[in-house]
Amino acid sequence: MLHRLKENSPEVRNPMKNQVLEGVAKALVEEGKGILAADETVGTITKRFEQLNISSTPESRRDFRQLLFTTPGAASFISGVILYDETIRQRSSDGVPLPDLLIKQGIIPGIKVDLGAKALASSEGETVTEGLDGLRDRLVEYRTMGARFAKWRAVVRITDQLPSRTCIEVNAHALGRYASLCQEQGLVPIVEPEVLMDGPHDIERCGEVTDRVLYAVLGQLYQQKVSLGAMLLKPNMVVAGSLCETQASITEVSHATIRCLKRHVPAAVPGVVFLSGGQRDVIATIHLNAINKMAGSKPWKITFSYGRALQDPALAIWGGDNENWLAAQEAYYHRAKCNSAASLAKYTAAMETEFRCEPARTYYSDQADD
Repeated sequence: MLHRLKENSPEVRNPMKNQVLEGVAKALVEEGKGILAADETVGTITKRFEQLNISSTPESRRDFRQLLFTTPGAASFISGVILYDETIRQRSSDGVPLPDLLIKQGIIPGIKVDLGAKALASSEGETVTEGLDGLRDRLVEYRTMGARFAKWRAVVRITDQLPSRTCIEVNAHALGRYASLCQEQGLVPIVEPEVLMDGPHDIERCGEVTDRVLYAVLGQLYQQKVSLGAMLLKPNMVVAGSLCETQASITEVSHATIRCLKRHVPAAVPGVVFLSGGQRDVIATIHLNAINKMAGSKPWKITFSYGRALQDPALAIWGGDNENWLAAQEAYYHRAKCNSAASLAKYTAAMETEFRCEPARTYYSDQADD
């Protein structure tokens, strides 16, 4: 049996391809760096623009992404950027394809390839992520556009009764199929099983569900012959629900999160790149720092793959007006720098005074060094 397993493993079947993919995966979790998730759908980014009275057009969406992608010095803290289908096809105001802008900065382009969470049949209130049909051909196209990694997000909701076993299993299976197809086509898969923080559940309930989800996902990755050394895991942190009356402390979050990872994530996985999951920008940084400061061995690089927690201050300052371009870039640079420090367990509260951004002050907590 062991002999047959070794013969069927991805490393034996295509060692050269896996060496290349492992190199990309390690580059994405290079010391002190993390990933910008700029892969919001048109509908999602439009909602965020509308909250700030910004007109959402292909040009305005391009302008904001270009602002982020061309921020001077950001490549010191950002290893890769996840793009959306619209974005990977766009050109800068100077006519340069946006993936080429990133490559010029020394940043690896990636692409969101799922087609979103849809209602799961016979499971009220639950979803399954779609997009496997035609995925192989889309991966080929995205790779020709410059993408070297991809992302697929599964969503799991917590209530007193949910998630169902069916929801966890079908989403884990889809993540495994996606990851296998990515590696077949020469892209590093980022596997994102997100347990939502929406709701009144406490941190213990979040930990229980996250355990079940990661157990199922890692099992599917193994069954579908995904090379663990050539992928990254993008999980949620273990936190209390956003409506929970008693929010967990920074220490409780870090202990619960590491405990969950150690139970389920093999050392072969080169990196864990946390999603922010709706956490305020500074809180997401504080949690990442506390997780990295925990004593004991952590066999994976632990860093960030944040969207709003990196973008929100810059978006608020830009406001759709390119006269605010440089100030918005400064805000983005600042948040990237803070999260880089957190990935090294070197973030301090004093760093928040380096850039006097109103959104950052609003979200700041004096527990930064907890």
